[in-house]
Amino acid sequence: MSVIIFIIILLVLVLVHESGHFFTAKSFGIRVDEFGFGFPPKLFSKKIGETEYSINLLPFGGFVKIFGENFEEADTMDVGFLKENSKQDYSRSLTSKPKWKQALVLFAGIFSNFLLAWLLFSFGFMSGLPTSAGAEPTGTKLSDVHLTVVSVLAKSPAESAGLKVGDKILSISLPASSKSTDTIENPNPDQVQSLIASYGTQGAGGVAIKYNRAGKENYIIMNPDVIGGKPHIGISMDMIGMAKLPFFTALWQGMRLDWYMTQNTAVGLYTLIADGIRGKGSFAAVTGPVGMVGIVGDAYKFGFVYLLSFAALISINLAIINLLPFPALDGGRLFFLLIEKIKGSRINPKVANMANMIGFSVLILLMLIITYHDVIKFF
Repeated sequence: MSVIIFIIILLVLVLVHESGHFFTAKSFGIRVDEFGFGFPPKLFSKKIGETEYSINLLPFGGFVKIFGENFEEADTMDVGFLKENSKQDYSRSLTSKPKWKQALVLFAGIFSNFLLAWLLFSFGFMSGLPTSAGAEPTGTKLSDVHLTVVSVLAKSPAESAGLKVGDKILSISLPASSKSTDTIENPNPDQVQSLIASYGTQGAGGVAIKYNRAGKENYIIMNPDVIGGKPHIGISMDMIGMAKLPFFTALWQGMRLDWYMTQNTAVGLYTLIADGIRGKGSFAAVTGPVGMVGIVGDAYKFGFVYLLSFAALISINLAIINLLPFPALDGGRLFFLLIEKIKGSRINPKVANMANMIGFSVLILLMLIITYHDVIKFF
């Protein structure tokens, strides 16, 4: 199920991104020859009007083939295109348009992803967005605040006992076999950590936890593991409640959250790249398609609104990565446009195409390496 949900999310994000390019190009009278989901080889396609719509084998992205965007094709148009084709056809090419229109076509996909994230966050606030206590919008009161399990360590006592992501901890006591009144109702993270830390001094008997899952109360007993002299059960926790806002407030707070997450994502990406340049980078901090499938599964367990929020985060990441001035990305094409504007003439098409080909190859190689590390971490 997680794989299917991830593919659906990826499909939506790609369609939104490429639709930004598509509709902006169309609005400027530019011909779009192909709208493709995934990368070749092509599985099947259908031509509607002047545009071919295709489904391709590698589902890790998509593309819009815009008439005249290829550097060599654009150069050929200037030299001999008008000798064999009508002036009207040439006027519908990307290269015939002013630089600012070309830039808008390239930026439209990025903007569409930011816009989608804003709408998803806003819808989440309107529906009731699970929010960490202390991180709620100013003036908003959270409802149904509970200590919630946000991650469960593999092969930990919590996993063995059946505790799952999204479970709300209602009470905890130690030791489980005693009839002591030392039971903490509606605990916070510090109280749970303190109680588990005292496991070694109060003897055996296990930790008793009462929790709520999908409206049903459950009761489990587990014996903490002791690592480095410290007992633990293998979970991460946070106080989480529901933030539900009226329509216009939700739109405003959705925009603020979109901007906040964009800033944090940009800083995180900068730090990752800077660490890599200094030789301190690690693939442990990067997650690819395989790892994201697992995260989608966790978000799905929390609920549909969590899933929407996660999709919004992926959309922001996709937008920022595409903004990078790297060949084969939208940011790389925008950078080439800037160079052409400054120098007053076109970049040598052979140089530009070579840069894009190398950039695309590097991106595919990087994706394969990240996927390999995802698989290693999984096992």
